[in-house]
Amino acid sequence: MKFAHLADIHIGGWREEKLNQLTIESFEKAITTSIEENVAFVIISGDLFNTALPNIDLIKKTSLILRKLKENNIECYVIPGSHDFSPSGKTMIDVFENAGLVKNVMKIEKDENLNLYFTTDKTGANLTGLYGKTGGLERLDYEILNKEPLEEKQGFKIFLFHHIIEEFKEKGLEMIQGIPLNKLPKNFNYYAGGHPHLIFDVEVEKYGRITYPGPTFPNNFVEIEKLKQGGFYLVNVQNNEIKEVKHIPIKIKEVESINIKIDNLNSFKAHDYILEKIENLDIKDKIVTLRIKGTLSQGKVSDINFNEIIKKLEGAYVVLKNINKLQTKELEEINIDFENTKEIEEKVVKEFLVQNKTDLKEESFHNLIQILEEEKVEGEKNLDFEKRLEKNLIKTLDLEDIWNVN
Repeated sequence: MKFAHLADIHIGGWREEKLNQLTIESFEKAITTSIEENVAFVIISGDLFNTALPNIDLIKKTSLILRKLKENNIECYVIPGSHDFSPSGKTMIDVFENAGLVKNVMKIEKDENLNLYFTTDKTGANLTGLYGKTGGLERLDYEILNKEPLEEKQGFKIFLFHHIIEEFKEKGLEMIQGIPLNKLPKNFNYYAGGHPHLIFDVEVEKYGRITYPGPTFPNNFVEIEKLKQGGFYLVNVQNNEIKEVKHIPIKIKEVESINIKIDNLNSFKAHDYILEKIENLDIKDKIVTLRIKGTLSQGKVSDINFNEIIKKLEGAYVVLKNINKLQTKELEEINIDFENTKEIEEKVVKEFLVQNKTDLKEESFHNLIQILEEEKVEGEKNLDFEKRLEKNLIKTLDLEDIWNVN
C-alpha cells in the first residue's frame, strides 16, 4: 500500500491574494497526485488552514478539493495544528469531519492522564496523534500522555504530531522550545510530523521513521527564497514495513530570487544600481523575491523609488520586496581596522563595558545581540514570536526571579 503525508498547508496564510491562490493550487496538486498514485489514504499532520475560522470562500475551495478523495474512496486523516487549534474548541476540522471529508485521529480521554485511541483504516493501519497548540502548549499534554497502551498495540502504526522535536532542531530554531523525543510513544512505524516546515526524514531506533514533509507551498518570504516550492511525502509500505519515503515536489511557478547588496552608495546611486541589476532578467510569470540589504552612505531609504523598481519587474507573477536589512548611516562612521562584523561587534562591546558600570558580562551582550537578530520562523504568529523574544531576553538578563513569563 501507499499513503501520502502532507502538512502545513496554511490555506489563507498570505496577504497577497495571488500567493493565496498558489497555496490552494499546490494543495490541489498534492491531492490529485495522491489519487493518481493510488494511495490508500492521505495524512495531514496539522495546519490545513492558517486560522481556526477561515473565510467562507476558502472553506468552499478546500472542501471541493477534499471531496475528490471521498469520490475516490480515499480517507483523509488529520490532526489540528497550532493554526487550526482554537481554545474555544471551534475549528473547521470538526466541520469537515462532520461532513465526512476528513477524520480527526486525535481521539482523547482525560483523567489524571491523557489517553489516546486508535483509528483503524480499511488497510489495517492504526493511526493516532496529538494536536499542536498555540505557543507550544501541547507540551503539557505530552507530560501526562499514557504511552504504554500505544506502545503495546500491534500492527502497522502511525503517530501524527505537530511540534518541533528538540533533538532534530535545525539552525535558526535553537531558541524555540520543542518537545524531547522521549515524550513521544515508542514502537510506531511512522511518525508524521508538522509545524517547523522542515523537509526531514530519519529512522530512529526504538521509535521508527520520523518525518517532516515541509509545507505544500512556502508560507513566507524566507521560505520562498529557501524552498522555492512545496511538497509532500509518498510512503510505500509492504508487509507492514516501510520500503520507501519519497518527497514529491509541487512546482506551480518558477521562483527568481534577487539579492542586491548596497554599500557606500547614496540613495540615488543605489536606486540606479538596483535598476541596473534587475535589467534584462527573465522574470516572466515567475515569483520574484527582491532582497536589498546594506548601508547607504547618504540619503534615506525612502529616497529610493521602489515603485519604479517594481514596475521594471512587470511581467512577473508577483514581486515580493524585503528591505529589512537596508539602512542608513545615522552616526558618524567609526574607523576600526577589522575584517568582519563579528570583530567590530566584540570591539564595541568591550569599549562599552570599559566606559560603563554594569553587572552584565561580555557573553551576555553577545547573547542579547543574537536574540535580537532572530526572525520569525515559518508558521510562527507575531504574538508567539514576541513572547519567545521576551522569554529569551529575560533569561539572558537573569530577570526570571522578578519577571514572570508564562
